Amino acid sequence: MNLLIDLGNSRLKWAQHAPGLWHTEAAMLDDEMPSLLDRLWHDMAAPQKVVVCSVSPPRRRRALEQWVQARWPITPQIVRTQAEQFGVKNRYREPEQLGVDRWVALIGARGLTPSAACVVDCGTAVTVDALSAQGEFLGGAVFPGLRLLRDSLVQGTAGISAAEGRADDCLARSTADGVAAGTLYGLAGAVERLIDEYRRTLGETMEIFLTGGEAPALAAHLRVPATLVPDLVLKGLARIADSL
Repeated sequence: MNLLIDLGNSRLKWAQHAPGLWHTEAAMLDDEMPSLLDRLWHDMAAPQKVVVCSVSPPRRRRALEQWVQARWPITPQIVRTQAEQFGVKNRYREPEQLGVDRWVALIGARGLTPSAACVVDCGTAVTVDALSAQGEFLGGAVFPGLRLLRDSLVQGTAGISAAEGRADDCLARSTADGVAAGTLYGLAGAVERLIDEYRRTLGETMEIFLTGGEAPALAAHLRVPATLVPDLVLKGLARIADSL
C-alpha cells in the first residue's frame, strides 16, 4: 500500500492506494502536526511508499516527514514540479516556479482524459489552469478563494462582520448573505470567464475538472458542464508513486 499525501494550506488530504484499494480522507490542519497525525493515523498499517505534495509552510512539511520517519522506517518522497512528466509539458517561463499542487493536479487530469482540459482548484487560493490536447500546460490564473475573499471584506470594512451568511440567492436580504452570495457568484463568474477565454485561445473543446475544498459550492453555481474530482491531486500522486 502507498500513502499519498496532499498537504495544503488549510487541509491535509491523503489516500491509501494499492491494487483494488483507493481510500481517501481529509482533515483540517492545526499547528500541532504530531498530535494531529497521532489522532489520524495511529492505527494505519505501514505503507510501502509515502509520497507527498506540499504547499504548506516548510516547518509543517518537516514535521510530517519527521513523524513518518519516526513511525515507520520510510523516508517520504517529496514531489517537485518538473519541466515534463507523464505527458504533461510545463510551459511556465521558469517551470520550477509552478506550484507543485497545480503540477500534480495537471498530471491527474491528463490521466483522466487525452483531450484539452481546464483544471479549477478551489482552495485557499483558486487556480484555473489550461492543458492542451497535446499535453502542454499553457498557463493559468490565480486569485483568492472564497474564505480569503470573505475575510478581506470583514477586515477591510467597518460595517461588515464575520457572521456566516447563505448564498442561496444573489438578491440577498442581509449583509452576511450578501457577502456569501457576492463572493460565490463572483467566483463562479470569474471562473466561467476564464474558461471562455481559454476555449477561445485553444479553439477546441475542453473538459472542465473541479477540485479543492470549495469545489462543491462552486460546481452548484457554474453554468458550464464540469466534473467534480475531489481527489484530483491524489490521483496525480498515484501516477507518480507508481513510477517510483
